[in-house]
Amino acid sequence: MTSPAITLVYDGDCPVCRNYTQHLSIKQAAGTFELLNARDNPPIVKEINALNLDMDEGFVLKIGDQFYHGADAIHTLALLSTQTGVFNRMNFLVFRSKTLSRILYPILKTGRALLLAMLGNTKLNNLENRE
Repeated sequence: MTSPAITLVYDGDCPVCRNYTQHLSIKQAAGTFELLNARDNPPIVKEINALNLDMDEGFVLKIGDQFYHGADAIHTLALLSTQTGVFNRMNFLVFRSKTLSRILYPILKTGRALLLAMLGNTKLNNLENRE
């Protein structure tokens, strides 16, 4: 039995999101792992929006046909991570707890929103019609 494809859709214009995805390491046994910059892939943003998931409120993890958003996505990624290196070990230790993920993620999301506002970046939902 093959593992389902794993796709992480993130905001490539967000320095925090970019750094997170660059350092994230997923267990090979979990399945094929693909990173998609939402800003370069309007069709995936449209698909995500059709599910009433807001990319401006958190990144989206797709495993097979299942979608995880925000705190649920970061929690699931922590469970799939290799724990290789300081970043992945810290990510696992902090976000392996669903409760802690749900407490901390809104704080991280607020920091991201402030950073993007300072950088003058467009919200992702405004990109849907760019195809």
